[in-house]
Amino acid sequence: MRLVLGTAQLGMNYGIANQTGKPELATARNIVRTAWEGGIRCFDTAQGYGDSERILGDIFSDLGISKEVRVITKPAPHIDHTNRDNLEKALKKSLKSLKLERLYGLMLHRETSLALFDDGLYDILRHFVEQGLVEHIGVSLYSPAKAWAAIEKDIISIVQVPANMCDQRFYKTGLFARAEAKKTEIYIRSVFLQGLLLMSKESLPEHMKFAVNVIDKVEQLCQAFNLTKQELSMCYIMQKYPRAFIVVGAETQEQLKNNIDIWKHSKPASITAEVDRIFADLDERIINPTLWPN
Repeated sequence: MRLVLGTAQLGMNYGIANQTGKPELATARNIVRTAWEGGIRCFDTAQGYGDSERILGDIFSDLGISKEVRVITKPAPHIDHTNRDNLEKALKKSLKSLKLERLYGLMLHRETSLALFDDGLYDILRHFVEQGLVEHIGVSLYSPAKAWAAIEKDIISIVQVPANMCDQRFYKTGLFARAEAKKTEIYIRSVFLQGLLLMSKESLPEHMKFAVNVIDKVEQLCQAFNLTKQELSMCYIMQKYPRAFIVVGAETQEQLKNNIDIWKHSKPASITAEVDRIFADLDERIINPTLWPN
């Protein structure tokens, strides 16, 4: 299955539309169990996601799936990535918390880390792969230019980028076709634009009122295709990016069940052309959460 469980919500409050906060341990366990039973085998986490790694490790062990899960994590960005001892200590800390012997992917949390490859980071990452601690090296990206630079580096076999109905920046550059040609795995995050695409106009906080027109357009598309906002967002990504892995988070078991159900059963007529037309030219202030007011 190409669906991946993003676990930021399991370790901290995350997302503009988050109504429940960080879930209790029992809820987190139910979310992971639902993911596993629904066919999800890959989990995306990070040292910066609160205690997400420790929670996942305990749940994996409790469910007896530690030897089967594929986990991608990211070292804390404040660590000196050119210091082998420090970075290796961080990696082994993640493995200990996750109760794993090996990571499916070690992902650089910031694209600025690409500039450190010539300062020793390349050799350090290569060492981790050769030692069998990591299967894949990846990087989380925010800009198309950095994404192109990343996939041209031979050690990088995973890239993670944002994409959703509103954000087509990476697709328009031809990045997905290039990644496929190089057999680089692409993981798409921010499918719901941190929850913004699921919100109503009435629930938008005051500092996000500039996004009202986007919500209007989403609701018009939902009516046109007879889909919920969740279905519209997921179906668009499924159709637009048929080979990418899709990272979705969940605050509740029900949210995840809905996403899995949409993934397995929802097959509406093609919606990508109309969605692309409606959202063809959006201000970056909408599609880039780093530009949102606090």
